[in-house]
This record gives sequence, C-alpha cells and structure tokens, in this order.
Amino acid sequence: MTKPGADSSAQLLMKSIGENVVRIEAAALRALADRLAGPMGENFDRAIEMLYGCAGRVVVTGMGKSGLIARKIAATLTSTGSPALFLHPAEAMHGDLGMVVRGDVVLALSASGETSEILQMLATVKRLGVPLITMTCDELYSTREDPRTLSTLAQAADVALDCSVAHEACSLGLAPTASTTTMLALGDALAVALSERRGFKEEDFANLHPGGKLGKRFMRVSSLMHTGDAVPRVAPESPMGQVIYEMSRKGLGMTTVVDGERLLGIISDGDLRRLLEHHGKEVLDLTAAQCMTRLPKVVGPEVFAIAALDIMEQKKITSLPVVDDAGRLQGVLHLHDLWGTQML
Repeated sequence: MTKPGADSSAQLLMKSIGENVVRIEAAALRALADRLAGPMGENFDRAIEMLYGCAGRVVVTGMGKSGLIARKIAATLTSTGSPALFLHPAEAMHGDLGMVVRGDVVLALSASGETSEILQMLATVKRLGVPLITMTCDELYSTREDPRTLSTLAQAADVALDCSVAHEACSLGLAPTASTTTMLALGDALAVALSERRGFKEEDFANLHPGGKLGKRFMRVSSLMHTGDAVPRVAPESPMGQVIYEMSRKGLGMTTVVDGERLLGIISDGDLRRLLEHHGKEVLDLTAAQCMTRLPKVVGPEVFAIAALDIMEQKKITSLPVVDDAGRLQGVLHLHDLWGTQML
C-alpha cells in the first residue's frame, strides 16, 4: 500500500525536475545571447550578409532532433521572406542532393558536428561552391578549445556558429534538450535579423499568410467591403425622403453622399434619429447636403481590416466609407463584414 503523502512527494519531485529543465535551458539561452552580444557577433553578422546575398534558396539540413529543428528554421525563414527548404541528409545521398544548386546557401545543424550523413554532403557542397553556415556545439569561443579538435563540420564551414551548452537538461545528459533549444533560438535570431535586413514589412508577412487566423487578421478592406450597387449613395440635392429609402433599401445603416464619385459626406441612422428629434417631420423638407456629416472618417482599400476594425471601435461607428487617394468612393465596410473573420 502506498504510504500517505507518497503521491504528493512524487508530484513535488516531478515539479522540481521540470523546473530544473526549464532553468537549465534558460541558462543555455542566456549564454547564447552573451555570445551573440560578444565574440560570436561578427560571425552572426557574416551569416546574415551571406544569407542576404543568397540568390537561390537557403537549404537547411539536420539529422534526428537537429533535423526537426532544421525543419522549423526553414519554415520560419520562408514565412519571413527568405525562400528556404529542408533537405533530409539521408535522402540527399539518394537523389535529393540535386535540390542544392549554385546560388543556394546551406545551413547545416549538428550538435556533434560529426553527423555522417551531413559530412557525406560536404563534397558536393564544396564542388558547387555553395556557402556553408553551420550550427554545432563546438565551443568556438572557449579558451579551453583547441582549434585542432573542432568538429569536421565546423572546420568545413564558411561561417561557424556556436550552439554549445554547459550540459543538456536531460538527467542522463544524453537526450538533446538544451542544445536543440539553443539551435532553435539561434535559427529564429537568424530569420528575424534577416527579415529586418531585407526590409520585410507587415504587408509582406500578410501576403505570405493568406490562410488561417493570421490570414484573416491581415485581410485587406478591399476584399471585405460592399461595392457597386450594394453601396448606398445619394446626391447632395436628394430630398431626405429619398435618403431614408436608400438607407432602408441597402441595409447598412447609413448612406454616402456623393458628387459623381467624390465622397462629400455620410448620413447614418444615428444622424437621422438626431435630425428627427431636432426637426420632427420637417426633416423631410431638407436635402442630403443639409443633413450629412461632412469629412467623415474613411479608410483606403489597401488598409488592413484589423486596422479598420480598430477605427470603428475607437469612433464607435459601424460603417466606414472606403475611398481612393483622390477621394473617390470605392465601397463601404460594415462591422457585420468583419464578423466572419474571427477578429470579433
């Protein structure tokens, strides 16, 4: 029979082990940051310039756990504006090596720097004159490290980056844990710094993420707005009876007032209620120009929908006229149009 308190003791032990793993990995990341701020900074900058000058793709490769990290790095590079692909080193030796061509840059990950499948690729990489950036656990900046004992991969690199850790977070010191965490973080550092170097902007990110929640968040107003006959519009001389009819017929709770295609103002349901309170039935004797709100809040068709939503929330309005740079009416965006985008 389990003694009373045994379960809680085991839980405390597991909690302590988990906490220790996170602290070890956090310490490894702090040490990596210190190397980037100090002795590895020059090599990191060289790697960024090499990737920036890449005319082809960044070919990221790694085996085992390093391979899983390599896949993620390739995906992050691609999504931030640097075309990249993952090359499995074992498959590379059975035909996939043809994916590497002149103009590419190879980024190879190997904790030991002696992964045989990756080393077999080196001859082809060198023959093609493809630059090689490596991430290994060689202590490149340790005074204890004898250059003659550096791994084969680090010695072959055009730029070698140091992902070394004091020890793995695994209690046996065997399973790649802290080392793969530093590789992942260094890969993210390369991708983000490279995107900044390229001048990668929010619009570029949106164009590369058209699907899922991110894609919906970055939808343009032009893809959601009402256009053509669905846009309520009246002329400035239109009587208010016609204005009310147009507002009811189009169902957007407002109408635009236009001179040709140029937006002059809007009349909303709220405007109409205030006019009725002030003028009573005599409001029907007025024209749209006399009742409209001049200089209404507007957006351009290329504005992100999330930005338009922010305007609606700040101004407490439900519709936004969409105009081009010349002030010509392009459409109307209604709050209802945003409901299906998961932004509300």
